[in-house]
Amino acid sequence: MRPRHYLHALTAFLLLGLYSIGSEKPFFFIQLTDPQFGMYAADADFAQESANFAFAIATANRLKPAFVIVTGDLINKAGDPAQASAYLSACSRLDRSIPLYNVAGNHDVGNKPTPESIAAYTALFGPDHYSFRSGGMIGIVLNSTLIHSPQSAMQQYQAQETWLETELEKAKKDGAGHIVIFQHHPWFLKEPDEPDQYENIPRARRSRYLDLFRRYGVTHLFSGHYHRNQVAHYGPMELIVTGPIGMPLGKEKSGMRMVILRDTGFEHRYYEMGEIPNRIEISR
Repeated sequence: MRPRHYLHALTAFLLLGLYSIGSEKPFFFIQLTDPQFGMYAADADFAQESANFAFAIATANRLKPAFVIVTGDLINKAGDPAQASAYLSACSRLDRSIPLYNVAGNHDVGNKPTPESIAAYTALFGPDHYSFRSGGMIGIVLNSTLIHSPQSAMQQYQAQETWLETELEKAKKDGAGHIVIFQHHPWFLKEPDEPDQYENIPRARRSRYLDLFRRYGVTHLFSGHYHRNQVAHYGPMELIVTGPIGMPLGKEKSGMRMVILRDTGFEHRYYEMGEIPNRIEISR
């Protein structure tokens, strides 16, 4: 049986070609990132990650977002069966009316992904790249580790790139109100020409993709990986890096991002776990 989030992604993909996109009611979604089951205890256990993620799932069940998306590093050790089982078990507690979308991170497919590591990921968690529709928004999910380090899986890298251009063209022709990219790695943290580092996409591929996104009218790019919060801009596009629901590496505590989409555009805020609101007001 395929994981439930795979079925949500497949259904959303089919709907993408059946409906035109017009004025839609406002909605909100929750971005979680880097639950990274096993990180706190260096793979000895995943007790803290389980507690944090259970809180996030309970929050989603209470607030009823349009969807929940987890932008990578679902587990700490690629292919670890116990970590994967714990993550999937925690996900199964999400209200079944709320779609859940998984995104591949470097800890899920390896820092230098191979065809085998990607196949292992998709067998457990569903596709590593796909698109979905929510209201007037088209979401495009990428395997950013392939873009970061494609050398051991060039065929998969090229296939994803070809697919991406097709999806962007389709979304533009369909008149999508918002085209949004979800992936694990930030394209950059502060400046589009900043030096290559572990936390960003290498410049050799960075500017070409960013220009592609701008050409097709992408409005927002959501990522994780940094274990801290950061917001930057590339022309009219906003690049949002979200802190972890797992182990933080900066001054902010573990938490999640609430994102509201209205006719006027996006609003978003990162909430630490101790400051989650009682409700999300989307009608104003």
